[in-house]
Amino acid sequence: MAPPSPTALVLTGGGARAAYQVGVLQALAQLRQGSAQAAAGNPFPIIVGTSAGAINAAALACGTDDFDAAVAAIAEVWAHFRTEQVYRADALDLLDTPGRARMLWGVARLLARWRQAQPHSLLDNRPLAELLQRLVPLDRLPALLQAGHLQALAVTASSYSAGDHCTFYQSAVPMEPWMRSQRRAVPGPIAHAHLLASSAIPFVFPATAIGTEEAAEYFGDGSMRQAAPLSPAIHLGAARILAVGAGRLQEPRGSSPTLHTGRPTAAQIAGHALSSIFLDALGVDVERLQRINQTLALVPPDARERTALRPVELLLIAPSQRLDAIAARHAQALPGVVRRLFAAGGPPVRAATQSAAFASYLLFDAGFTGELMALGRADTLAQAAQVRAFLGWD
Repeated sequence: MAPPSPTALVLTGGGARAAYQVGVLQALAQLRQGSAQAAAGNPFPIIVGTSAGAINAAALACGTDDFDAAVAAIAEVWAHFRTEQVYRADALDLLDTPGRARMLWGVARLLARWRQAQPHSLLDNRPLAELLQRLVPLDRLPALLQAGHLQALAVTASSYSAGDHCTFYQSAVPMEPWMRSQRRAVPGPIAHAHLLASSAIPFVFPATAIGTEEAAEYFGDGSMRQAAPLSPAIHLGAARILAVGAGRLQEPRGSSPTLHTGRPTAAQIAGHALSSIFLDALGVDVERLQRINQTLALVPPDARERTALRPVELLLIAPSQRLDAIAARHAQALPGVVRRLFAAGGPPVRAATQSAAFASYLLFDAGFTGELMALGRADTLAQAAQVRAFLGWD
């Protein structure tokens, strides 16, 4: 029997860590083959994404008339990623000089140039804007929505102007926008600017303006202030959610191979800050949903119908390994100027492990993304029976 409809796919943020999601999608496409439901088309009528997950979500939504081909196209990009496809480090070029004296001279010149030029971020993400034009053909969305291949697409961003969290959504039928404390929804066509805004890591990439020139609102990464990553899918009508995380949700204390003592380096602090933005909210929201489901199970059916709450089935797929540990093996692939900016000093191995968490968000390198994709495939296939049962695939 086919599962109740609709089913939502939720892809969370995490910069280069989003390569893990692509491996999960590849495994889902593989498991779907041979099932009676494979001919039914897109298995996820509601697709929700945040940060780099918003880019994957939008690319998948634009190919929902051929799910397997859309997954293959996304995987082709991530399997051959190069840093220069995502960002340039022009603003930091003055730091790309060997030797302590020249480095100090470079810092002085950099600060002087920054005071004059007032750059908006450490890195320039204009290459990503060009990539999105090729990877995400958003002009296909209206026809796909009208034909029934997709019910809704939603991407989230954080407003620097209003100080709240915003979900932009495009749906097949008009849906009333919702508003909660520090959260709001905005209906309308999804544009590439929404994807750039959702994936604009704070300080690292520049804020993106959305709206008219007279009333532009500036947005940054959607993982900021995102208290409820599963909420947009539920508001859009999902009865079931398959969520893909970007980090291990249960980490035994002291188990980190990158655990360090002593004063933290700038790289460690930056990595810790980004992890708190990208990784914490999903685990909290999953626990909240589970508690609501458990409470509703105790409520008599007639009383439950008088409430606005309803049970939502959830399947979570998250990395079985620490992604920062994997990043430590590939940290040397970061552009030299970025690597030196957060260098911890000392032996290269020690510097790599200390900057691993930070590096894991910016390592748009085929070696790293390929390893994460392989992990995503393995983790999904390891629970193949559970996935098939959840999605109703024979």
